[in-house]
Amino acid sequence: MSANDDQFNSLMLPHMAAAYNLARWLTGNPDDASDVVQESYLRAIKFFSSYRGGAARAWLLTIVRNTSLNWLVQKRNQRTVPLNADDAEEGHQDIIDDKVDLEFDLIQKEAAATMDQLIQALPVAYREVVILREIEELSYKEIAEVIGMPIGTVMSRLARARKALQGQWQKNPEGRGV
Repeated sequence: MSANDDQFNSLMLPHMAAAYNLARWLTGNPDDASDVVQESYLRAIKFFSSYRGGAARAWLLTIVRNTSLNWLVQKRNQRTVPLNADDAEEGHQDIIDDKVDLEFDLIQKEAAATMDQLIQALPVAYREVVILREIEELSYKEIAEVIGMPIGTVMSRLARARKALQGQWQKNPEGRGV
């Protein structure tokens, strides 16, 4: 292993969870997100010589974002054949938890699922800033680097996304939880 490989591993591998998280939200599918992350890391390795220091996570998430957006364009142009209902349900069974307050857990899961649906329903431009800010906790400056837009654009998109989420959340009282 070369010094360059060691540097890549120490700088980029710690951000794999963030890369997957962003890809999952942008693609809307865990399996596709895994493929996007794999492709993103291959691209990151290939172009690591162009990395000039700075925020490694922002550099990597830029690659993940671009790869995800390219994947979405490719997917839009592909025809798919749905699986039958039995195949689609296989392996996606919920595991019952032995916690004391199952009702509370159920309410929390419903609220989280509702929020996931609301975020997923946002346009990609809004969804990506919400994920990068609220889940990945990137600064506005880092988000601006990742999406290649000015900080003001990041701030306005985030404000619009939050307003849209709040409006949809208020329209859906049954899935809000506690």
